[in-house]
Amino acid sequence: MSGAVMKPSRSRLAVLALISVATLINYLDRSVMGVAKPELVKDLHISPEVMGLIFSAFSWTYALAQIPGGYVIDKLGTRLTYALSLGLWSLATAVHGLMTSVAGLVSARLALGIAEAPCFPANSRVLSTWFPQNERAKATGIYTVGEYIGLGMLIPVLGWIMAHYGWRSLFYVVGAIGIVFAFIFHRIYRDPQDSKTVNQAELDLIAAGGGFTAGSASNAFSWAMVGKLVSTRQIAGASIGQFCSNSTLVFFLTWFPSYLAEERGMTFIKAGFMVSLPYLGASLGVLLGGIFSDWLIRRTGSPTIGRKVPIITGLLLCASMISANFLQSNEAVIAVMSVAFFGQGLAGLGWTLLSDVAPKEMMGLTGGLFNFFTNLAGIITPLVVGFVVGATGSFYGALAYIGALGVIGAAAYIFVLGPVERVVIK
Repeated sequence: MSGAVMKPSRSRLAVLALISVATLINYLDRSVMGVAKPELVKDLHISPEVMGLIFSAFSWTYALAQIPGGYVIDKLGTRLTYALSLGLWSLATAVHGLMTSVAGLVSARLALGIAEAPCFPANSRVLSTWFPQNERAKATGIYTVGEYIGLGMLIPVLGWIMAHYGWRSLFYVVGAIGIVFAFIFHRIYRDPQDSKTVNQAELDLIAAGGGFTAGSASNAFSWAMVGKLVSTRQIAGASIGQFCSNSTLVFFLTWFPSYLAEERGMTFIKAGFMVSLPYLGASLGVLLGGIFSDWLIRRTGSPTIGRKVPIITGLLLCASMISANFLQSNEAVIAVMSVAFFGQGLAGLGWTLLSDVAPKEMMGLTGGLFNFFTNLAGIITPLVVGFVVGATGSFYGALAYIGALGVIGAAAYIFVLGPVERVVIK
């Protein structure tokens, strides 16, 4: 029929699947050392303090490479940058398995941080290119949930591989998977205008979605601007809260497997699916956080209530981690950790809140500042946990530290941040 309306194709869903798998590999590569750590430290005779340094090294270069990573994307385009980044970070992961010294492991972590830096700026660019604005939040939630679910389901598998083939095999296997997927990504991914599977109706749907269009920054970078941003209560409160929330995430990505193995005597094979529960809890938190926030805003008409209530609730649930110090049952400990990681998932709304309060003319600078505090947690938390465990021989103080940060983060959102409204810098 000549008057029939063409239905939009769904090529953007295949693109979402691509970046979801790539992001899962990204998180798997940065966190596989946490699984390997109990055997790695025995083999190489590494102290907890030095292990904290090794864990932390990833974030040193990862934080510094964020802005250059975005520049590379602008120069080379999403397809080539993403494929190169994926291949290089996977190669860096595989190289971990060859290292026989602390210096070698630190070097591998530094290389991994540099290579992984373009991933999330590229994800943001993919979503803004392929998805209308009213679908981007849901798409972000899907690939974010994939990080946690993938880690949760794969940790028992990785534990089995290590038990049978040694800790070095983990890095070889995970690295090889990423290298193969880098070629798959480069083969399949195209921007909408170059895609052979998208039809005109889907292109029109994406174009009609409008939303934010990246352009040149209207203000050149200056430290004075940074000072003005951090002196506003909204940015300061959100940044403190983000540091506290991300500290919980970093703990689960680095030291948590060691806590189970060394403090609780839980092997990954014997514990099986139970080890996965905290990661699945975080996945549920990410999903419910967005749904709950949107529902609260519709119900109350208040972005302040809708954004702050889930985040504050999540940070207080993170603080419940400290109760694991007083539990004898491993099952009870897993339950507490699942609740704490669920809370971290709820608190992941911090980035959504930032988009509500960041000055329109300084979105990029504000995001970079916020991401600095995010990665600051990745530098500090592994070091603190390592020194506490090394000095005391126990994770008691480490869990108290993470729990205290949950309370501090909640206080920052309650007392510092104030109303969720757009900041105006004069």
